[in-house]
Amino acid sequence: MSITPTFDALAANASDHDAERRNMLLLTVAVGGVATAAVAVPFVTSFAPSQRALASGAAVEADISDILPGSMKIVEWRGKPVWLVRHTPEVLADLPTLDSQLVDPQSKVTSQQPTYAQNSTRSIKPEFLVAIGICTHLGCSPSAVPKGSANPGVGDGWKGGFFCPCHGSTFDSAGRVFKNKPAPTNLEIPPHKYLSDGRVLIGEDSTA
Repeated sequence: MSITPTFDALAANASDHDAERRNMLLLTVAVGGVATAAVAVPFVTSFAPSQRALASGAAVEADISDILPGSMKIVEWRGKPVWLVRHTPEVLADLPTLDSQLVDPQSKVTSQQPTYAQNSTRSIKPEFLVAIGICTHLGCSPSAVPKGSANPGVGDGWKGGFFCPCHGSTFDSAGRVFKNKPAPTNLEIPPHKYLSDGRVLIGEDSTA
């Protein structure tokens, strides 16, 4: 079955904790500066942990080899949506130019990311972001907004990232929150480690 997800649908799906969402569906959408609309893709169900494993907070292994630059895959870990984002070179070049506009540009608030993600890309590998897609204000789910969007909530000169429609918080493509927004901190980075170039384990890391 193929569907065409929208950015608004992402927000609804991320906040939906019913049984259907717990089936560990993987969804790929376009983000950042590469595309201005979501991509029509089928749900992928090849990796589906048991309900017992999900309830216990077991680590989740995800395939990132099929994520195209500028796209995002969503998996579920501990009942939360985890974004797996593959950045383009353009996005990586834009990130340092935003530092003065951000609350915590170098990700020094230790509660929001492991030590290996305390950097400008908030990641082990700059190309990939692994982040929990829940706003740090009141737990809403932000939506991906591409570079150059006319969305009035993100303002002029928007270089791509995420917008929380509930109260207007904005985050850059690395999940770093902009100043003077309701959200107090960057999006949370879960513990994770790479099992190979194409697979990541969410919920465990080398320090666990």
